[in-house]
Amino acid sequence: MATHEVTNQVPDFVGHDLFATDPVLVDAIQRWGDARDADDLGGLGRLANAEPTQAHADRADRHTPILRTHDRTGRRIDEVDYDPSYHWLMARAIGHGLTAEAWTRPTGSGAHLRRAVGFHLWSQAEAGHLCPISMTYAAAPALRSNPTLAAEVLPRIASRHYDSPLAPLATKSGATMGMGMTEKQGGSDVRANTTVAVPDGDVHRLTGHKWFCSAPMSDAFLVLANTESGSSCFFVPRVLPDGERNRFAVQRLKDKLGNRSNASSEVEFEGTVGTLVGEEGRGIRTIIDMVASTRLDCVLGSAAGMRAALTRAIWHARHRSAFGARLVDQPLMQNVLADLALESEAATLLGLRLAAAVDHGDTDVSRLGVAVGKFWVCKRTPPVVAEALECLGGAGYVEENGLARLYREAPLNSIWEGSGNVNALDVVRALTRQPAALAALGKELALARGHSTTLDAAIDRVESAHAEALGADAQLRARRLVEHLAITLQAALLVQHSPAIVADAFVASRLGGEHGHTFGTLSGVSAAHAGALVDRAFLPA
Repeated sequence: MATHEVTNQVPDFVGHDLFATDPVLVDAIQRWGDARDADDLGGLGRLANAEPTQAHADRADRHTPILRTHDRTGRRIDEVDYDPSYHWLMARAIGHGLTAEAWTRPTGSGAHLRRAVGFHLWSQAEAGHLCPISMTYAAAPALRSNPTLAAEVLPRIASRHYDSPLAPLATKSGATMGMGMTEKQGGSDVRANTTVAVPDGDVHRLTGHKWFCSAPMSDAFLVLANTESGSSCFFVPRVLPDGERNRFAVQRLKDKLGNRSNASSEVEFEGTVGTLVGEEGRGIRTIIDMVASTRLDCVLGSAAGMRAALTRAIWHARHRSAFGARLVDQPLMQNVLADLALESEAATLLGLRLAAAVDHGDTDVSRLGVAVGKFWVCKRTPPVVAEALECLGGAGYVEENGLARLYREAPLNSIWEGSGNVNALDVVRALTRQPAALAALGKELALARGHSTTLDAAIDRVESAHAEALGADAQLRARRLVEHLAITLQAALLVQHSPAIVADAFVASRLGGEHGHTFGTLSGVSAAHAGALVDRAFLPA
């Protein structure tokens, strides 16, 4: 029923090239990567914001996975049914090389950066299905500790073909990987695990449970279990070489706040076949390489969540008027959007710099930087998304605008792969045990010296981080220390690689005190300056 003409409505946020409209991504490829990747990434950026993709993302989130423990005859099958849209999204992610392909490219080729930019872009389409994508990417370094196994598995997890049905690995054109670490009694304290593994010829038999096992329809998993030598890492396939299903009982799917398209589960092992990966008794050391890579994806995914929320807020403000002017032209809204833009650029730039470090084998930079970034960027995402949602008012609080899904997703990466406390303590541990990592961070920060006395003072404090980490109350103060490391590193990267209007505003607000306790409280910028920050953040088409 048409009673009157409706005006002042915002067009749907579709049809944008999320790569070309993001100068941070474009500049990173030019600076650290291979410029020839730009065309391919532009195609992915357009696909990520295409109307059909958005429809698949919405459907995959609304139609959640369904567990089928038995078939019609009562035979145990332990399969999860996904909506077809989930498979559509998975096929595109794998088809664009977002799994383990980067590990098969030469060091310094820019492959990890290209993959990081792609992961950032595709995360803005739908984040849940990227859990198995991330684990498949991250499994490669751990698998290399068993060369025979790596020779068989790596080509399949690096494939661009999505081969979803469960089948023996040798018959598959592509495969995905998962991880099983945490248990009920320990959670992040994996040394409290009680799953055991006993030798049986060339393999081991595992008995125990995993409290969180994401993507249970993956083709294989890296799992921690105890042998006589201690915690060890095992490769556990869903299907054995002879075609028999491995004993992998999916007891239930988790009913989660967000990340709903992804099936997180509880699984039980009873005589489950596993192959040792790495040195027996050093399973945590083996699987930590996988954790480091998934933590990098947590940084990238969180930065992508910020970006997705920010662009929707800017789009809305550019097309919505109130009190006689467009929202984007109103000074207070400009302050809010500019503040969010600073946070988003700093998060994205940090994630991409860490990916570039992986490309060039800068393990000291990535070792400490990933833990620092995982703590800080993931912590910042929920308030950023909440503020962006508020920019839309009531329209942001309904499902059809996409921000509600982003808001549910926002806390996830701060919990996955070690919560904030776990990551903060990991940083403190690295500062005391790996002095080369702090030295590498110091070299990165030194490149920004001379920008301002404010930044120089912040860098000076980082140089005393080793002493702080050795202090009697280091654990008590760990979050404050890691926060300072993160903000100072972000500031240094912005000074080196972003325009002065961005770097100056970030340093003044985040380190110089020209900021309040909420977003939109920048005190050192003019209206014109704020408007320029917003225009840079999401380049008009």
